[in-house]
Amino acid sequence: MNRQTLSMVFLFVATLSGMSLWFMAAAIVPDMAAESGLTETELAWLSSVVPAGFGIGALGFALLGLPDRVDPRYLFACCTFAIALLNLLLLSLPIGGPTAIAIRFASGVLMAGTWPVSMKIAVGWTIRRRGALMGSLVAALVAGQAVPYLLAWFGGADWRLAIMFGSAVTALGGGAILLSALGPHHARAAAFRTRAIALIWTDRRIRAAVLGYLGHMWEFIAFWAWVGVFASVSYSASLEPGAAVSLGKLSAFLCILAAAPACVLSGFIADRVGKGRVAATALAVSGSACVLTALTFGGPVWLTFILLIVWGAAVVPDSPQFSALVADFAPPELAGSLMTFQASLGFLMTTVTTQVAPQIADVHSWPVLIGLLALGPAFGLFFMRPVRLV
Repeated sequence: MNRQTLSMVFLFVATLSGMSLWFMAAAIVPDMAAESGLTETELAWLSSVVPAGFGIGALGFALLGLPDRVDPRYLFACCTFAIALLNLLLLSLPIGGPTAIAIRFASGVLMAGTWPVSMKIAVGWTIRRRGALMGSLVAALVAGQAVPYLLAWFGGADWRLAIMFGSAVTALGGGAILLSALGPHHARAAAFRTRAIALIWTDRRIRAAVLGYLGHMWEFIAFWAWVGVFASVSYSASLEPGAAVSLGKLSAFLCILAAAPACVLSGFIADRVGKGRVAATALAVSGSACVLTALTFGGPVWLTFILLIVWGAAVVPDSPQFSALVADFAPPELAGSLMTFQASLGFLMTTVTTQVAPQIADVHSWPVLIGLLALGPAFGLFFMRPVRLV
């Protein structure tokens, strides 16, 4: 195994592990609600503050230029070890209390030093094969973010067990990243000028990639955060409550995991037919699956299950291609900060969508909420036109 392949293996393991606690709260919401008496809307703060923290953290890292000025491996490792420790503190705090919410927010801030930083490391290894590499990297991220749902499913009502194993998985990422190496195309900035961020608005191609990415993010995180809940609600029309919740957890794990092979395959295709073409196709398929899921909500369990898997497979593959497009169009020494800033904008927006999702569902129903998520792909397809054929 050569140096690049070995480094990629460690990078993929680190990426899988480093972001694995993102949906931990969402995965164990039903169990925490049953124990504490808090509503799912109240517990939503444990999930929604993570993208808020991530967005603010990514904004800070981007404006300081940290992904381009320091060794990204050390930044990644420090953040993952801190996240693992913070997560363990949740075991000694009141469920859904202010301190627990603050810890989840801080974890989100630190996660900005994991996934965006891994993208900086990845693009340093190749220029011609970035579509495949970024797709594979996101596949590792997807697999990691599906882990909490798997732990919650295995742990049953014992959500504390899921918390403990989740911290161990995250700490593994810190160790793995330190075993990786930096590629021949890695560019380090001696100093970072904040005005370089203006390229996102002044470069027409970068702007189109960022706006397409924002359309993708409108549905993406809200879908992942709440898929276990609305799947359970849909299944409850045909199944007993306990069976519906259990199948909802398994469905969430499988529909998130389905994006992993889809990201890998679409990445290789993107290097042949174009990253913009692949991103546009993924947006169209995920938007269609979103609408169909809303229309068939509460119907046959098998139909909802299949639609969720299709939606889950299509909702992610555009993300790595939008990031790869930004890296392609940006100066190499600024690529890390620009991709981090792109992520910041997307996740700050998802803070709102994740938090208001259950409120909209309570007032108008889950099918209405699911239908509203389809607006994101439509927005993305419209505004990414300048790079759709790239």
